[in-house]
Amino acid sequence: MFPVVGIILLILLVFGGFALTGGNLGPVMHALPHEMLIIGGAAIGSLIIGNSGKELKALGGGLGKVFKGPTYQKADYLDCILLVSALMKMMRTDGPVAVEPHIEDPANSPIFQQYPKLLKDQTLVHLICDTLRLVVVSSGTLDPHAVEEVMDNAVKNHHHHAIKPADGLQSLADALPALGIVAAVLGVVKTMGSIDKPPEVLGGMIGSALVGTFLGVLLAYGLVGPFATRARAVIESDAAIYHTVKQLIIASLHGHPQPLVIEAARSGVDHVNQPSFAEVFDGMRGR
Repeated sequence: MFPVVGIILLILLVFGGFALTGGNLGPVMHALPHEMLIIGGAAIGSLIIGNSGKELKALGGGLGKVFKGPTYQKADYLDCILLVSALMKMMRTDGPVAVEPHIEDPANSPIFQQYPKLLKDQTLVHLICDTLRLVVVSSGTLDPHAVEEVMDNAVKNHHHHAIKPADGLQSLADALPALGIVAAVLGVVKTMGSIDKPPEVLGGMIGSALVGTFLGVLLAYGLVGPFATRARAVIESDAAIYHTVKQLIIASLHGHPQPLVIEAARSGVDHVNQPSFAEVFDGMRGR
């Protein structure tokens, strides 16, 4: 919602401000489609050159995140804490072997099935299951610090790939002013080929050429740059749930008291999405 409002305000205030100061929008509107074709075509071409099909698809997904916002909300973080806590409780009370059916086939696990939204996140499911599988295989003798290192590497690897759409958008934003200059230079070349025309014609042609520079800068700093910033913020916000899983498992493996385990899980969540201690504690007692 807010990105759409921002785009509308950007267009209205930029072009409206130009019109209110006495500017003539006619030449701008006349040159806009042609300049957009040059700049947009160059931008799309450079993206295709520098990215694989998979990366281009991910870039589109990153652009979608700008408008959709974060995947996980407060209720999802609460569900995540309850899910992992249930598995760790089973491991403590019934032994590591008891959780094996759940981590080997999470899709058919009664525990995982209580949280269908989390079950759809394969990265989250693999992080939980792969880590607990290590504990099961080692019969619970693994050093928690070693497990933490493995989980850190898994989370970092995921984040490295997840953040690429935001990096791609930022690279595009950095390139757009230069592509705008390319369009402007072509317009100047066209103008120089018509140097024998009357001054009023030449003035219009030069003005049209400058629209390319204007458009490149506007797209870079008014649209694509903010898109990249927003995409990065959304991706990093969603990544907090993986750190929540890590804190829960590591704190449990250290044998910390349940209140400390809960607080360790909550501490890494943004305050907007952070479930209260009472909500977590009541959720555990209710299951």
